[in-house]
Amino acid sequence: MSIDVEYAIKKDIRNNPVVREVDHGQKREFLRTLWLAVVVVGTLLFAVWQHYEVVQYGYDIEKVRKDLVREETVSRQLRVEYERVHAPQYLESRATQELHMAPPSSNDTLVLDKVLATTAGKGIVAAVR
Repeated sequence: MSIDVEYAIKKDIRNNPVVREVDHGQKREFLRTLWLAVVVVGTLLFAVWQHYEVVQYGYDIEKVRKDLVREETVSRQLRVEYERVHAPQYLESRATQELHMAPPSSNDTLVLDKVLATTAGKGIVAAVR
């Protein structure tokens, strides 16, 4: 039995880390490329943000227009209701039906006329006819 001698001897292998020198040109090129990428991405994000805002303002304007149309409709309806409620015929019918009022007779009516004062007063004097 023969054993090979060269395998039995332990070889001295040094595992020292390899130290590389910093390549300043490559580092400068990397930083320039990184800066350019940041500028391009920032520009794209800014453009997308502006587009989003324009679209959002368009939606807001349409919502306000719909609200305006709805409010104008309500305003017209309220104006019509106001005019109906303040009409003399409506007031008279409501007074006679709901409040059980009767129209005044000629004996119950008192008409007042404006008469100029004979004295130098500042007020208006009313006279009964």
